Amino acid sequence: MWEKIRVVFTIQELRQKILLTLLFLAIYRVGYTIPLPMIDYKQMTAAFAEGGGLMDILNAVATFSASQLSQATIFGLGIMPYISASIIFQLLASVYPPLEKLQKEGESGRKKINEYTRYATVVLCLGQSWMYMGWLNQSGLVYPEYTGFMWQLTGVLTMTAGTVFLMWLGEQIDEYGIGNGISLLIMAGILARMPEAGKELLGKVAEGGFQLGGGRGQMGVETILVLVLLFVAVVAGVVFMYQGQRRIPTQSAKHVRGRRVYGGTRQYLPLRVNQAGVMPIIFASSLLLFPAFVFQWLANHYGGFWRSLEQSFHRGTSYSYNVLYVALIYFFCYFWTAITFNPKDMAENLKNYGTFIPGYRPGRRTADYLEKVMVRITYVGAGFLAVVAIVPTLIGAWSGVDYNVASFYGGTSLLIAVSVAFDLVQKIDSHLVMRNYRGLLEKG
Repeated sequence: MWEKIRVVFTIQELRQKILLTLLFLAIYRVGYTIPLPMIDYKQMTAAFAEGGGLMDILNAVATFSASQLSQATIFGLGIMPYISASIIFQLLASVYPPLEKLQKEGESGRKKINEYTRYATVVLCLGQSWMYMGWLNQSGLVYPEYTGFMWQLTGVLTMTAGTVFLMWLGEQIDEYGIGNGISLLIMAGILARMPEAGKELLGKVAEGGFQLGGGRGQMGVETILVLVLLFVAVVAGVVFMYQGQRRIPTQSAKHVRGRRVYGGTRQYLPLRVNQAGVMPIIFASSLLLFPAFVFQWLANHYGGFWRSLEQSFHRGTSYSYNVLYVALIYFFCYFWTAITFNPKDMAENLKNYGTFIPGYRPGRRTADYLEKVMVRITYVGAGFLAVVAIVPTLIGAWSGVDYNVASFYGGTSLLIAVSVAFDLVQKIDSHLVMRNYRGLLEKG
């Protein structure tokens, strides 16, 4: 293994890409800790330490957006506005004909859609940062001398510039570094919060004197053992699902050119079990945050019926929240697969190259068969994502572990981190194989 790592850094182009990616991630981590000057951080830290209500929602947002909403830094909004804008344009591209036409124009169309996404990101940043700064003012978390309009505008423009810079940073990683820039920023944010979650967990176990059978309010050593086993199981499951394929046998037609016979070989068409990756979990979590925000505001102002609705959308403890979470994961799995996988285009490409699936005529019947297979295997992939998504809830109900801590060591946060890391290793492997070296995942 160490020999393979040495080989990675002996290739000049690959070494430069890796070091440049690490430099960009280091810049992100520096900005992650630079605070806005008008915030009273002692009061803010105390308010978030108490938790509950809006604080828990903001912590959930921070997990998926590489943000630091609990400290109001210059990168406080993270890349959530960019993710939201991307979701909006992905949805519009499937129902709005002009955008659908742009999407089919190839590279030039994608560049135009990316340009619109950037503009939408700036608009979302201005709106979200204005509401966030307004909430900080109302909560008394801003120094009295900095509560004026111009200071609030300064905070809004600073956080907007921070998000735009992060968006640019992700694009630079895509172009000059290695891996998906936005995904790597999210993974860096998750990994940076893991030690804190581990410290909190070990601190609670130490309070009980490292004894077995801590009970509902206490945590024992068996809780640590369960989380360790869960950690290993999730990592192994993610790798297994990412490598899982449904191999469809194909046969190429024979054709004669001069005295030589070409084609006639049997190959296979690999279809990934988890075609959508981690995007369904990110989309589902992001979408469920909106009703949580709305019901939280209504409950604080009107109470009564809205308070019960707010509790029904409480992340980690609500049955209705988990049911909606699983349903949205399934929906976005099929939706994302429908966007990225077109069975008609694939059937047409097979037909053009003189390849067919034994037992199915080229064209429409091949497309119908590919669609049927993809629907079945997507159901399995979505089921795996749904199980991982509700694991923190089950662990919290059984052992009393905080939902955010459990998600870092056995839930969605760990799933995202492992998935992005696995994708990064695969991209490094492609560089090694292209230069006739063994990949990091190859044996021997």
